[in-house]
Amino acid sequence: MTRIKLLLILSALFLASGCAFSNYYVLSTASQPKESYAYKPQVIGVEKVTVPEYLFKREIAVARSSSEVTFLSGSQWAEDMDTGLTHRLIAFLQKKFQHPGVYGYPWGTDRQPDIKIKVHVTRFIAQGETVYLDASWEVKDMRTDRRALKLFSTTVPTKADAGSIVDAMNSAFAQLEEEVARGVKEL
Repeated sequence: MTRIKLLLILSALFLASGCAFSNYYVLSTASQPKESYAYKPQVIGVEKVTVPEYLFKREIAVARSSSEVTFLSGSQWAEDMDTGLTHRLIAFLQKKFQHPGVYGYPWGTDRQPDIKIKVHVTRFIAQGETVYLDASWEVKDMRTDRRALKLFSTTVPTKADAGSIVDAMNSAFAQLEEEVARGVKEL
């Protein structure tokens, strides 16, 4: 009898923890650049990517309308989005410029970086059959104070399931990464 009780308790704990029915997703794996740029011996600093509050929850958010957000049950982020997207951008820039000298804040270097990057995501969500990504980004040369500040917006088609939404979000962020890298190159 005690064995049955123990099995019931363990089963209840397993189900309550959500392990039995949850799928976990990440966006922190850097995309592969379509082309790489020539190495520049500059240290690049990336500030933490800022994201909307609804991305701080572990459940994947979807918009039912422009003012209503719901969360997909059984589908969760396996990481904090701001941290994951920051790590992804750093890894992408390292690949793009073939240069390991790309650091997150705090910079991890003895001196101020030569180039500083800020990315502020204002909308990153699926609504209907579309993923929307709106952001602003700034690339600043710390020596000359020259800067590029741009708005970014893209849409990527998706289906309603979590896997399709995550794939579309991955594609949308890859477009943003490419644009930020062009901004660094042209500065």
